[in-house]
Amino acid sequence: MIEDLVQGPVLWFLNRGSGFAVLALLTLSTLLGIASTAGRGSGNTTRRFASQALHRNVSLLAVVFLAIHVTTAVVDDYVDIRWWHVISPVGASYQPLWLGLGALGFDLIAAVVATSLLRARMSHRPWRLVHLTSYAAWALGIAHGLGIGTDMDGTGALGVRFTVGCAVVVCAAAAVRILAARRGQVAKEPA
Repeated sequence: MIEDLVQGPVLWFLNRGSGFAVLALLTLSTLLGIASTAGRGSGNTTRRFASQALHRNVSLLAVVFLAIHVTTAVVDDYVDIRWWHVISPVGASYQPLWLGLGALGFDLIAAVVATSLLRARMSHRPWRLVHLTSYAAWALGIAHGLGIGTDMDGTGALGVRFTVGCAVVVCAAAAVRILAARRGQVAKEPA
């Protein structure tokens, strides 16, 4: 029974599905992170607290789906991905570039999770610098999915549109956030 699952299409579907779920959840988490920092000076602490709590919970769910995605990729014997390729693609035979981008994104997410767990023991600046690497992890995940995803062509063009849509939404939200921050700085400067 277990062998049938390992050699059958169940792991393939679970791997691909969890990959799309990770992308959706990391996109939502990134949007919530942008939104939770947008109103720092507004004084509405209840809204910011709720936004940050939702951001943390969505991020945690993304990490759970990332664990499922990585586990199914390693357990599935259709391609040769070893457990250490999750951290470093050195020696990987299956699409090492795209696997490496995914591994680097995984490493950055692991650093963000570790520093978030240690946040109470860290000063804000180092925590924030590591936390900002989640943007890079998200972008690496986008590249990983587009490059290694087996369902990104033909009938899987929906996957490409979904991935590009996630990228457009996050880039637009980040641009709006950056412009709002610049406007705030310009308004604070004396004329």
